[in-house]
Order: sequence, then C-alpha cells, then structure tokens
Amino acid sequence: GFKQGGGGGGRGGAAVYVGNLAYETSWQDLKDHMRKAGNVDQANVLTQEDGRSKGCGIVVYQSQRDASRAIRELQNSLLDGRPIFVREDREQNGGGGGGRGGGGGRGGGRGPPQKK
Repeated sequence: GFKQGGGGGGRGGAAVYVGNLAYETSWQDLKDHMRKAGNVDQANVLTQEDGRSKGCGIVVYQSQRDASRAIRELQNSLLDGRPIFVREDREQNGGGGGGRGGGGGRGGGRGPPQKK
C-alpha cells in the first residue's frame, strides 16, 4: 500500500468496521459494495498471517456523512451472499467493545421505572 501524503493517519475521512465477510470477498469487492453509501477512500480486508481473510474489514470514507450513511443503509446488506454488519471504527482504542454500551436493554420487567 502506498501512503497518501498528509491527513495524519487518515484522520481526514471516517472509517467503518465491516464484519461477517465471506472469506472470498476481496478488498475490491468490499470497496465496490460500500461505495453505494458514498465515496470510499480505501478498503482493507483484514487477513491472518497465512493470508486468509479474517472475515472483517475496514472501509474509510471521505466524509463522516458517508460513513454514517453506510452504517445506516448497508447494515445487513448482502455481500457475496452474507449479511454484513457495519459499525463505526473507533480507531482501535478500547479494543472494539462491541455494541454501544448496553443498548436495547429494555429487558425483563425489573419493576416500575425509577424516576427519570
């Protein structure tokens, strides 16, 4: 990969993390698919040491708006026959803690709601 000048670690754009990729999906496939939401700067499929796909990738959009649209519109879209999931890539800090802090918890009748 050649480094594009400037942009200090690619902070110019907005990255999303894409999971559940088919093993045969290449970065080109990923880029073409993710382009439906906006202008893609780069797409990378993460690979293991032996070169096989880890089944996930990072896509960098030129703007945060495009990245947000990708998260909204390409969530569960089919790529090579698999529903992919798309979420914000939080610059690898905090070790990808999955879902945004216990969303959707509304669970299971814990008595009357406490005062707001």
